[in-house]
Amino acid sequence: MKHGAEGVKVVSILGEDYSIKAPAGEEQTLLDAALMLKAALADTKRKYPTLIGDRLLVLAAMNLCSQQIDMQKRHKQELDRYQEQVSATVQVISQAIGQSN
Repeated sequence: MKHGAEGVKVVSILGEDYSIKAPAGEEQTLLDAALMLKAALADTKRKYPTLIGDRLLVLAAMNLCSQQIDMQKRHKQELDRYQEQVSATVQVISQAIGQSN
């Protein structure tokens, strides 16, 4: 990644340079996103060596989106499980308080 004007970073993806303005304080997130995309592209290229250009980019992006959806589903399941645990704990505490009165 190259540094351009204030807040603007130049990211090279598949040999093309893209000037992207990162919000203040989000430069590292932009760098991390570019590295993640490059890793996804390299992984997709290893699996499908004949893909090039837009087709490679779209498949890599679809794979990243699929991973994101899976993580969101897992996150929701974990949140639901934690909410159940908190609710059960609150219920036990409420019962204990009720019994001590």
